[in-house]
Amino acid sequence: MAENQRAEQSAGTAAGAVDQQALDEVVRFTSDLIRIDTSNAGDGACRERPAAEYVAERLADVGIEPVLLERSKGRTNVVARIEGTEPSADALLVHGHLDVVPAVPGDWRVHPFSGEVRDGVVWGRGAVDMKNMDAMMLAAVRLWARGGVRPRRDIVLAFTADEEASAEDGSGFLADHHADLFEGCTEGISESGAFTFHAGGGMRIYPIAAGERGTAWLKLTAHGRAGHGSKINHANAVSRLASAVSRIGEHEWPVRLTPTVRAALRALAALHAVDVDVESPACDVDALLSKLGPSAKLVAPTVRNSANPTMLTAGYKVNVIPGSAVAYVDGRVVPGGEAEFRTTMDALTGPDVTWDYHHGEVALQAPVDSPTFAAMRASVERFDPQGRVVPYCMSGGTDAKQFSRLGIVGYGFSPLKLPEGFDYQALFHGVDERVPIEGLHFGVRVLDDFLRGA
Repeated sequence: MAENQRAEQSAGTAAGAVDQQALDEVVRFTSDLIRIDTSNAGDGACRERPAAEYVAERLADVGIEPVLLERSKGRTNVVARIEGTEPSADALLVHGHLDVVPAVPGDWRVHPFSGEVRDGVVWGRGAVDMKNMDAMMLAAVRLWARGGVRPRRDIVLAFTADEEASAEDGSGFLADHHADLFEGCTEGISESGAFTFHAGGGMRIYPIAAGERGTAWLKLTAHGRAGHGSKINHANAVSRLASAVSRIGEHEWPVRLTPTVRAALRALAALHAVDVDVESPACDVDALLSKLGPSAKLVAPTVRNSANPTMLTAGYKVNVIPGSAVAYVDGRVVPGGEAEFRTTMDALTGPDVTWDYHHGEVALQAPVDSPTFAAMRASVERFDPQGRVVPYCMSGGTDAKQFSRLGIVGYGFSPLKLPEGFDYQALFHGVDERVPIEGLHFGVRVLDDFLRGA
């Protein structure tokens, strides 16, 4: 048995919490949920209800009363509350989404909706984003119900629809129309944190998310003079749009460090023995990133705003100059960077192209010196004593954005211990998405430990 496996097993024994049934269930639930195709292409055709009913049945089996809620037919959410031993304590929201991005079976080694378990790995769309976390949540609370265990504070479970699109049928709907179900919740945890990041030289880092860049999906429209393709036209809408898109794609955004990213850079610099004052105005952030090796990937996307052109639409015939042309841009904004983003987009698009938000959501920050962050750190390091926890900011977004409308501070904490060479982040929305069974076992142990005493 490898040293790290012995350490994990020893820590699990000391905690004395997770039994074999919970370990078996987290694997089975992950596989079962993957087999329920909840692909969300953003066109409203997704139906999460079969997965929601599966979750609700697993909760009801052990006496936890689920509430099923829909804004649109078949777009089902599940919410349940587990009462804690300290009624005066703030409640904690634990949420995971049930939908997944689409997958093309022909591109995969294993069918993306097979949920196949092979060679110690569970395969399929949602294995890391994020039916694995849904399964961990179920396995942990069912374990408590079997043993008569109650957490310290109320735990509110939410299994949501529509996270992979607008969240209008999911967390947005819940936050806007069912806020009473989240009464007392001040903090929440969900996806994209506490996974093993191998930084080289045997160093294992567990980044816990304490922030998210804001979403700024834009629609650009260029207007011009329609006409024959053979004639000179200095008011060509396609040319105007192409120029604006080119300027946006080539723009170098300035560094804008937020408190969470500063904390991440300080922690990573210390781990890599890089002597630098991150607080100094003279700090060259890009030079610092070049000294962090693989760890730079954890923070590089979040030290500045970004805008990537992604879609173009124009014209209907090769010899006809259209009167308008449209493009879409995926913009992401660091906390506090909204005004700069808008001003920059005004300048880059120019006088002949207008822009507006196709979809926008707020940027988030959470304190890294909170008791909750300390508890998450302690639980991870209890089960991997050689692991090192650092804060980080997500480059994208989660349902935490919508739940922030209720005053809930969100963290990314869906623990997984992963072997070296397993590129967790590349599997998000990628081909051959999969999760190791041992990673799920570690995750449910850590999650159970944290939630009991959080």
